[in-house]
Amino acid sequence: MNNQLKSFYLAERVAATDAEDRGDLHAAFRHLERAHILSQKFAFAHAATHLRMFRLGWRTRDAREALGQLVRAIAALLFSRIWVPVGNTGRANVSAFEPMPVPDDLVRVLKDAGGK
Repeated sequence: MNNQLKSFYLAERVAATDAEDRGDLHAAFRHLERAHILSQKFAFAHAATHLRMFRLGWRTRDAREALGQLVRAIAALLFSRIWVPVGNTGRANVSAFEPMPVPDDLVRVLKDAGGK
């Protein structure tokens, strides 16, 4: 992950932490979804994002989300370099195999950073 992409990824992670600290768990998940899109092709960052989603799933007592995130964290370590469904938000309520539209601002970040 180059420095520019890493900067945007980390900013989304910080925003997720800030939202979680404020008790806005919906916003925290939204920022982690964006971090997920940015990190999909980088195994450790990708898995770390799923583990943060696991933590939020646990905090919200959403068993489906928590379990889904554990499975996805392992899959991220194994498959990130082989294939990822571009734009997928990474949440347990969507198919792990479904490509999704990438938000316009993230398209620019990925293109400028050479990540897409």
